[in-house]
Amino acid sequence: MKQSIIGIAAATAAAWVGAQSIRFDSEPTGAAPAGWTCGVTGHGSPRWTVEPGQAGGRVLLQSGNGTFPWCVRSGTAVADGFVEARFQPISGRQDQAGGVVWRWKDGDNYYVARANALENNVSLYYTEHGSRKTLKYVDAPVARGQPHTLRVEFAGDQIAVWLDGTRYIDMRDAHIAGPGAVGVWTKADSVTAFSEFSYGRAAR
Repeated sequence: MKQSIIGIAAATAAAWVGAQSIRFDSEPTGAAPAGWTCGVTGHGSPRWTVEPGQAGGRVLLQSGNGTFPWCVRSGTAVADGFVEARFQPISGRQDQAGGVVWRWKDGDNYYVARANALENNVSLYYTEHGSRKTLKYVDAPVARGQPHTLRVEFAGDQIAVWLDGTRYIDMRDAHIAGPGAVGVWTKADSVTAFSEFSYGRAAR
């Protein structure tokens, strides 16, 4: 397999600056975790709370309903780097999605990659002025009720997306540039648990 468009960050942790890995085990249950801002693109009533995980520990759970619920790490500003989430799609009649956002300017402008257990695919979008635009869909196995790892590396107009260690998307797009926040995302009535979240900036 060829290297990613970003060289897989030289395949070393040293390629990332200020990399952080966040878990929710120390957060009180029943509320959004400290240091996160949650909301929705479009309409609805998303519900982001820390809850006991099915396999132990605590998770960030989205159990409400909205067009595109999101929850971003406050104070982050990453232009080039990576974002990664460990998530479990639990249920949903309309959708069973888990995603990550980056270069998040506000609730109406950001990039998002997501994996969907109902459709068995990985997709890449940009959201501009509150409207989500599709960049690419790729078929991929996404089992409901099982943990998955979704990772995106981005630099300039280059974007690469992995699911469970396999790279499914490798392309260029320049719709949203410059630094922005990073976080997690779901769709519609997806009940999705996020157990771990990581991000970092690309070393220069």
